[in-house]
Amino acid sequence: MTTQQTRSTTGSTTGSTTGTGAPAPSDRNSLTVGPDGPMLLHDHHFVEQMAHFNRERVPERNVHAKGSGAFGTFTVTGDVTAYTKAAVFQPGAETEMLARFSTVAGEMGSPDTWRDPRGFALKFYTSEGNWDLVGNNTPVFFVRDSMKFPHFIRSQKRRGGSGLRDNDMQWDFWTLNPESAHQVTWLMGDRGIPASWRTMNGYGSHTYMLYNEAGEKFWVKFHFISHQGVECLTQADANRIAGEDSDFHRRDLYEAIENGDHPAWTLKIQVMPYEDAKTYRFNPFDLTKVWPHSDYPLIEVGTMTLNRNPENHFAQIEQAAFEPSAIVPGIGFSPDKMLLGRVFAYADTHRYRIGPNYQQLPVNRHRVEGAYTYQFDGPMAYDHVGDRSKYAPNTYDDPYSDLTGPAEDGWETDGDMVREAYTLRAEDDDFGQAGTMVRDVFDDAARERFVGNVAGHLAGGVSEPVLERAFEYWRNVDAEIGKRIEEAVRSGDHGDPAPHPTDAEETV
Repeated sequence: MTTQQTRSTTGSTTGSTTGTGAPAPSDRNSLTVGPDGPMLLHDHHFVEQMAHFNRERVPERNVHAKGSGAFGTFTVTGDVTAYTKAAVFQPGAETEMLARFSTVAGEMGSPDTWRDPRGFALKFYTSEGNWDLVGNNTPVFFVRDSMKFPHFIRSQKRRGGSGLRDNDMQWDFWTLNPESAHQVTWLMGDRGIPASWRTMNGYGSHTYMLYNEAGEKFWVKFHFISHQGVECLTQADANRIAGEDSDFHRRDLYEAIENGDHPAWTLKIQVMPYEDAKTYRFNPFDLTKVWPHSDYPLIEVGTMTLNRNPENHFAQIEQAAFEPSAIVPGIGFSPDKMLLGRVFAYADTHRYRIGPNYQQLPVNRHRVEGAYTYQFDGPMAYDHVGDRSKYAPNTYDDPYSDLTGPAEDGWETDGDMVREAYTLRAEDDDFGQAGTMVRDVFDDAARERFVGNVAGHLAGGVSEPVLERAFEYWRNVDAEIGKRIEEAVRSGDHGDPAPHPTDAEETV
């Protein structure tokens, strides 16, 4: 052995090793017949190195591929035990957690500053199991039925022929699905491009259920309000940064935490009494709508602080698996059709992307002592229970659950099996909240930027009849705004059209 590979009596080594722990023959030279001869197949270290190299990437996420994150803590500062019995929300509770931020439609190497909603995914390692909240930096979404989601994402991706992203596809989908208007208004406004992940709010977006120790049920929406304030980029600045540093947001978060500048958010919730949902003026489970704060004010719950960077990006961020199906006692689902579709889809994509035992990876592993699951074997199985029962019930005192009766987190429903949209209520429409946002939330300068963003995007290759539908789409949001957008496109007075890489992208 060379001095690089000597082994001590304790089994440690001063050089590298093979995957089985033996001293590596060489990491610089392959085994050949003479210095100029052919390589030999029995150079097992070369074969192992190359075979593993060929497999060292997992498929990137189909959506939310580009992102990063950090670890931190969530500390309860308010008392919401009247609404939920979840341990993570008990007064004074402190819970370790992981956050991942991302863009949506772009691939792994895409710039961080494309115009796109941002993913805001959180994993809380609670004493009752993992609770995942998979949200965005917007409180609404483009569609209200998960059946539409694959179609929506494909319209934001790349054409099959040219391999290029295409504004025409995007507007074709949006204008044929007018429920998208509220989210597209968010997207084309200032908040469509955050200045950093630290300076954006996060939202659970969906309606969830809370229930307390007494079994009382409530509907809830989650809001994470940035302590750093909300700051955004103009389209021009975003385009410039994309060319200078495609990892701008990833770098910003990592360096802030390394420098001790730990970003924080306050969690606030809106709570709707269970019975209110039956008669509320619009469907409260519709993901394209927000609940007005005047009806359901924000209630403070606690503070999320990110204070620790990952030690290994692949192991702790790329393999992190967030899923709405990860819930805990005291938190449940709602009749939100997008949420219910995601409950299946997220976990299933992890099984495809990482493998059926993705929950055993350290970053995804729960922190519950003495847990016993009836999930067994499969590729890369690491956890096991020895010779304990693989079936339930059993006569060997191995634990299993046998709850009967009404579900704590259930709701009543009846009716025929149908394929229909939500039942319309008095104020259920596609354009109303988007119009309110344009008229009452934006100021004059924000409206001017909004018109420029939309017009520039429409001028980037949108064809008839899609273009005329887009003008009508915005006239339905607000007549004056629609008129200004059409005039800007027709006259060419909209600034430089946003290049395809800044096209609006979406998130589920």
